[in-house]
Amino acid sequence: MTNQRFSCGLDLCCAVNLHDCITYAAESRQVIICSMYEFICVPLVHPLFKREFISGPAKNRPGPLTRPDLVLSSADWNNRIIGKFSPLVNVDSTNPVIRKNSEESLNQELSLASHFGLSTVMFKLKYGINKNINLARIISDKMANNNLQVWVEVPMENPIRQTYSYRTEDYPEDENPWEWWNSFRAICDYNRKLGIALIVSHDLPEEEEIERWLGEPVRCLILPTTLFLTNKKGYPVLSKAHQALVKKFAVLEMQFIVTGASRYQSISYYHNYLDYLWRGCQNDGTVEKFARGFEDYLQCPLQPLMDNLESQTYEVFEKDPVKYREYQSAIYEAINAITHKMQEERMIVIMVVGAGRGPLVTASLNAAKMAYKEVKVYAVEKNPNAVITLQALQRDMWKEKVTVVSCDMREWNPPEKADIIVSELLGSFGDNELSPECLDNVVKFLRGLITSCLKFLLDDGINIPQSYTSYIAPMQSSKLYNEVRQLRDKDKHPLSHFETLYVVHLQNKYDIANPKSLFTFNHPNIDAVTDNSRYETKTFEVEQNCVLHGFSGYFTAILYGNITLSIEPSTYSSDMFSWFPIFFPLKEPIYLKAGDQIVVHFWRRCNSKKVWYEWCLSKPIPVAIHNTTGRSSIIGL
Repeated sequence: MTNQRFSCGLDLCCAVNLHDCITYAAESRQVIICSMYEFICVPLVHPLFKREFISGPAKNRPGPLTRPDLVLSSADWNNRIIGKFSPLVNVDSTNPVIRKNSEESLNQELSLASHFGLSTVMFKLKYGINKNINLARIISDKMANNNLQVWVEVPMENPIRQTYSYRTEDYPEDENPWEWWNSFRAICDYNRKLGIALIVSHDLPEEEEIERWLGEPVRCLILPTTLFLTNKKGYPVLSKAHQALVKKFAVLEMQFIVTGASRYQSISYYHNYLDYLWRGCQNDGTVEKFARGFEDYLQCPLQPLMDNLESQTYEVFEKDPVKYREYQSAIYEAINAITHKMQEERMIVIMVVGAGRGPLVTASLNAAKMAYKEVKVYAVEKNPNAVITLQALQRDMWKEKVTVVSCDMREWNPPEKADIIVSELLGSFGDNELSPECLDNVVKFLRGLITSCLKFLLDDGINIPQSYTSYIAPMQSSKLYNEVRQLRDKDKHPLSHFETLYVVHLQNKYDIANPKSLFTFNHPNIDAVTDNSRYETKTFEVEQNCVLHGFSGYFTAILYGNITLSIEPSTYSSDMFSWFPIFFPLKEPIYLKAGDQIVVHFWRRCNSKKVWYEWCLSKPIPVAIHNTTGRSSIIGL
């Protein structure tokens, strides 16, 4: 997979000859430089062409409404043209004649867009939260019956606030344009064909507002030519603040549109600069390379207890450059700790439970070599196919240092006690691959259990990991909400997918608040009565108006001492890609206002056959419990 391709279009206020306009955009008049704008944005009908369907001098105007489809090939109409609606259209006018004329005009232009075979149309919202209700109805109706993508032009900052020092009913100075968009898309029922063409302002809004746009379906950034500065060589560049903005949005599947009169010798200069800027924004880090193509892609969490993993799955995670390095360091420290406490000279016994294809076995042997200590390793694995690999490695490499055990760890009766038990049963939410249930069943393997004193158990036997904690955070993501809504299963209720947790490489999202810790599990578990069910309530403060679509989930793990693994953003283990975050969706988006409190309730519930999560809200409004009794999503024991 490669980096996202740079794509930039040119906005034209009027196009007399479409073919000439496409040529102008695709080829610079300079011999050396080629601008190669991929598409142009043009009005479907001349911006000043007035149509009257009720009465008036234009009612019976002769001649064609606009240019015919023959001026371009169907491929050019589909790939090179984005159609813009007439600025004269005002379907929300209080004047019934203007409103009726506008409805007819808009339907006429929508019909033209379908006839031409356009893939995308775009239009500007009227300023104001309740100024586009009828427009939303018409657009929603059209999207239900064809494949047109609709881009809504929304200013990043309220243009009235920057232009006028007074406030009138027609110019809502205090309203944020995000509110205009949120109202419009809510009435359109979050249609996935609806996207944003975000008009970048000269004065950028606060950082928090920019972050909120990152949780929306931004399809392109519209950059007026007046935004560009001239550098010492006489070429257009963006300010550092606007460069940082572009870099933030570069992670999304996004394009650019340049609008306004060119202030340079060639219009290609803007394209060339943005192309250069885009290439500098592409992240080639370890995680980005690994996850490319899977951004915001919903995946079901692994269930290694119920399912035998495939070879490819093992291979992918064995390539993680961080995870096994940290495990090896933790095992090395544990070996040193055991050696320091040992009263007689003997081999240290390490049990790798859930050994897979053996990377933790190799890490254990490497750690022992670093510590100049002889060890005996048991590699316990229930997957018979992975056991074949373990047996081959034992025969060819590990020899007598390793004993391969083909068995479910919960049913194994070991011939001796372990000094160290090592496992990698962690899931994206810490406990969601049932590490607590597995490790509670093997705690009896640890040296020291023969005494009744729990102190000896803690002193003598070491579990790696020693503990892990899950985290949750409220999140806005129209992309993920629509992805879940698209899921269909004929054997399940339509809303069951909203009661399922997903592993997702999160990109197109806005974090409403920072994550908070949820459930913690410690090993060895010294509780007299083992109970891995949990219930926690967490409260989050809302800083600005936004929409809650669900909760992101993370984990941190203490392997041993101060050696940790984490996917929680504030403590993330750099370059580690073995785990993506978890996503807990909500059935319906919740509109939040600045100052609101989000009070969320999470349960981890267990019985003899399964484990499952339940979640609900009590503030700002009560929301029904999701996945009650595990009716939609379980983790099998």
